[in-house]
Amino acid sequence: MNKPSKLQLKLKKLPISSGVYFHKDKKGEIIYVGKAAVLKNRVKQYFQNSRDMDAKTKLLVSEIADTDWVETETEIDALFLEAEMVKRYMPRYNILLRDDKSLTYIRIDMKSDWPYVGFTRNPADDEAEYFGPYYNSFAVKKALRFLRPIFPYFIKNPKTETINTRLDLDAHLGLSPTGMTTSEYKINLRKLISYIKGNRQSLIIELENDMKNAAKDRNFELAAKLRNKLFNLKELQRRIVFGDKEFLDISKDIALRDLTDLLNLKSIPKRIEGFDISHMGGTNVVASMVVFKNGISDRGDYRKFKTRIDKNDDFYNMKETLARRLSEKNLKSWGRPDLILIDGGKGQLDAALQALEESGQFGFPFIGLAKRDEQIVVKNNTFPPHATHGYNSAMVDEHKLAELGGSVEISDGYTLINLPKSSPIIKLLQRVRDESHRFAVSYHTILRRVKQTSSSLEEIPGIGPKTRAKLIRKFGSIRNLKLVPESDIISQIGISKAGLVIKWLMVV
Repeated sequence: MNKPSKLQLKLKKLPISSGVYFHKDKKGEIIYVGKAAVLKNRVKQYFQNSRDMDAKTKLLVSEIADTDWVETETEIDALFLEAEMVKRYMPRYNILLRDDKSLTYIRIDMKSDWPYVGFTRNPADDEAEYFGPYYNSFAVKKALRFLRPIFPYFIKNPKTETINTRLDLDAHLGLSPTGMTTSEYKINLRKLISYIKGNRQSLIIELENDMKNAAKDRNFELAAKLRNKLFNLKELQRRIVFGDKEFLDISKDIALRDLTDLLNLKSIPKRIEGFDISHMGGTNVVASMVVFKNGISDRGDYRKFKTRIDKNDDFYNMKETLARRLSEKNLKSWGRPDLILIDGGKGQLDAALQALEESGQFGFPFIGLAKRDEQIVVKNNTFPPHATHGYNSAMVDEHKLAELGGSVEISDGYTLINLPKSSPIIKLLQRVRDESHRFAVSYHTILRRVKQTSSSLEEIPGIGPKTRAKLIRKFGSIRNLKLVPESDIISQIGISKAGLVIKWLMVV
């Protein structure tokens, strides 16, 4: 009889609680993170009859050499912890398991007077706080519904004049924060955010202390409310959020794996950076850097650049941007990209590569995506081979190219890769390219609006640069300034200067 392996012995110790598990390969690298309602049942499924598994799942299982887990008190905790661990470790099989259509972010705009909690698949550049992505939109929405009675919140932008006067069904059910001040509501939302971030235990301790202090101060009504919150938090253990329904189809998105094979990359490009330029006739020239980690946009790592000289020359602007990105300081503080995607064809790519050559940096490839035919553009003799430095000609795997139904052209020292528009690789690169374009345009629009507003405000007698800056920072545009109550303008710059502004707004 064969002696049980170390992993088999370990699996016998799996608990029956909910939690998050980590599959590791023989090198100890985490290759997959998953959540489970019952760890014992879920994890053992990987090592049972593989007849019903697809080929990609079998590949995952074949690489599992060890498994660890973290127990959680509730399925909701497991849901939030899974998302955090996937972002932290970026396991390669989570990429392949990903289905873009199910990705969901929680959106809360804490800068608003009365923020509301919403969901989106595409985070915007609007200064709101985003949490995620979560890989099961149904589960995360269900989890937030269970948390709402504990931390009441609005689910749409409320009409401020009716917040504490008109009671709707949500208010009667204790789901809306009716009766709270703005400050109290935001404190309540911060507690919700703390829970989403996984701070359940510290939150419970905080609520217990608040309850004891309220009772000590003989504020029994508040103490009772806090007691109910604690009771409801503990009741979350009974809530079924996702059960053990988890997709095992790893073949939904293989773009990164195909890209790695096609371009003979040393490893999957976990960090892809996309760059684009935006301006109007050479004015307010800006550039964007967007970051996709494991094929998912990571807005926290986005960067925007204002070129030092306004110039109607995209090649010059791209070169300046990449020179700044590849500086030792920024490589150290922002990290090194595994792949850089330039929005454009030969000219833009060549300008970026000039910056690379002058920087003296090596070890990561540059490609372009030409808009007209969606061709992947690689300059020959500049593509890093499987080494930490040095250059080689662009090497395209012919077998992978044929498998993908593609072809190549050689043009003026460039390799142009043509793939079907439906190719997962093209769709991935389009997502990066389109996001870099959106981010660049949004920054350019903001600068243009600020400049227009600033120029207009300069016409008001008695309004100096500091006052103009304050108005621009708060209201953003002349249009917004016209829409706000006069009291808002007074609160920002005082009644005397506000009188000058209000009078001027009446005639423009």
